[in-house]
Amino acid sequence: MRLLFWSAVLVMAAGCANTTPGAWAPYRVEGDAIREPLAPQAGNAARGREVVLGRDSNCLLCHGVPEAGARAMGNLAPPLGGAGARLDEGQLRLRIVDSMRLNPQTIMPSYYRVDGLNQVAAALRGKPILTAQQVEDTVAYLLTLR
Repeated sequence: MRLLFWSAVLVMAAGCANTTPGAWAPYRVEGDAIREPLAPQAGNAARGREVVLGRDSNCLLCHGVPEAGARAMGNLAPPLGGAGARLDEGQLRLRIVDSMRLNPQTIMPSYYRVDGLNQVAAALRGKPILTAQQVEDTVAYLLTLR
């Protein structure tokens, strides 16, 4: 009976895990940055642009984005134009992964951190909003905004 119970627990846990390859990788914060890339593949700026302008990340709700065209953009957060000149790769990565580490009062969600969060739907617990590769792609795009 005990074996059956633990088998059911393992099956349920596997069903809750993010099964996207490379979706979550451990990271280390050094000061105000995450220096090491989260994904083995280098970021792709074109894919990162899609992430920033896409509905899943909702960056446009708060940030102004150059080249976004006529799409409505928010003004609750700093515009992303010039982000690549103001911040380096590691600093951008930390702001995407867990901006609350730098500013606990920020309204920006943690796009990659999965622990210590409140009010997360049960089906989404333990799953990042963006995959490791999407974080790297977004960093690559933001670095082009000079």
